[in-house]
Amino acid sequence: MPTVRFACLLLLCAAVTLFSCTKDVSNNNGGPRLIFVFHFDSTQARLNNVGQPSPMPAGHAGQHPKFNTMSAHYLELAPGPLTALGAGAVLYRAPETAVGGSNAIDFSKAAFAGQDQEFYSLPLSQVAPGSYEWLRLSLAYQNYDIKYYVDTVISGIPIQGEFGGTVASFIGFNTYISSYKIKQQQLQVNGNRRQGYWGFETVINVLGQNYPLSSSGEAPAGATTVVNPLFATSPVPAGSCVVTAAFAPGKLVITGNETNDVKVQVSLSVNKSFEWEDRIPDGKWQPGKQEAVVDMGIRGMVPKVL
Repeated sequence: MPTVRFACLLLLCAAVTLFSCTKDVSNNNGGPRLIFVFHFDSTQARLNNVGQPSPMPAGHAGQHPKFNTMSAHYLELAPGPLTALGAGAVLYRAPETAVGGSNAIDFSKAAFAGQDQEFYSLPLSQVAPGSYEWLRLSLAYQNYDIKYYVDTVISGIPIQGEFGGTVASFIGFNTYISSYKIKQQQLQVNGNRRQGYWGFETVINVLGQNYPLSSSGEAPAGATTVVNPLFATSPVPAGSCVVTAAFAPGKLVITGNETNDVKVQVSLSVNKSFEWEDRIPDGKWQPGKQEAVVDMGIRGMVPKVL
């Protein structure tokens, strides 16, 4: 597996939906809730780390990975562009531990969600009434399927064709991992891993026989890109992977008098988010031909009110 550089470009599309619920909220565990749901969109704009359109560079190619699950580490509502990180309404922070020697996200307690699934909710009564323009979300882990092409000879046997593989990447600031499953294969770690640690799993069929393979590694420090259009007025710490995006078409307003759930769709761009150096200009990722991956992950986020 070539050196992998992860792009945690999160321009988060928090599509805020005033969800008309017909159920009796008195039986809804204490009243209406604010609900956050992941959505992965390959047609959404492909953006860079400051929120501008990012066309594919010359000599590179990309594909839309199929996301399986994702987890978040931090969630905050910010009233305006000058609101410092942590000064808004902090709704969630994932469990952390120092068992690995330094403070880290506790992967064993992570919550995962897939396409159109809820990843976090809380009673609206716990959200301070106000007008919120920005959503900040720090991603911690992502798992997705990709395709790659093989055209080689192994032990005299020609192998040619497209295969599928699964990537598990840890993009939080630091994560304590005892073990984790990529797809079918379990990897033991028992330690902290900094932002950019990844695992890869695939199965290659040779003459009717399946050969499962797995590998792991770490991206260079600073390789993970974090989208923050407020970088000039409200920066985030390096390695934090806190993605920032404005609600659209208007702000999220919490009055404190809501009687129904408010549902926020966090739409994330996976538009050619898996990017590599296309040394053989055919648009197929061929890791065996030194086509190094340079970006993996989210390429944008657009909040809108449904």
